[in-house]
Amino acid sequence: MACVLEMRADLVGPFIGKFNRNAMQNVTLYAFAAPVVAQQSPGSGPMMGQLLFFGLFFAAMWFLLIAPQRKKQKAHLAMIKALTTGDEVLTSGGIYGVVTNVKDDRVVLRIAEGTKIELARSFVQSVEKKASGS
Repeated sequence: MACVLEMRADLVGPFIGKFNRNAMQNVTLYAFAAPVVAQQSPGSGPMMGQLLFFGLFFAAMWFLLIAPQRKKQKAHLAMIKALTTGDEVLTSGGIYGVVTNVKDDRVVLRIAEGTKIELARSFVQSVEKKASGS
């Protein structure tokens, strides 16, 4: 049912260049694809294939990028809520300190003897060591 288009190399001879060779492949591919396109139902055109492609692409991006980021964000929020006095933490600015006081939206860190800083909870990057009592 598929029509096959053959071109003999001895007839084409020196005219086979990069452009001509690609043109022959395209003609051959179109000759094979024509009966397949004719057999498709009228409702399932290229629009269905594009929708399927974009749907699969979105699902892949969700599972590869968005879902892990949301999981990481939830874990960071849980870590911030669980901060207690005595935890050794690392801030997003690279400062290590010990939590001395926990307020609603801030924490007070002791970074050296006699030196305390107050910063927003969201700037705590990680808990290096939990307090021994907790």
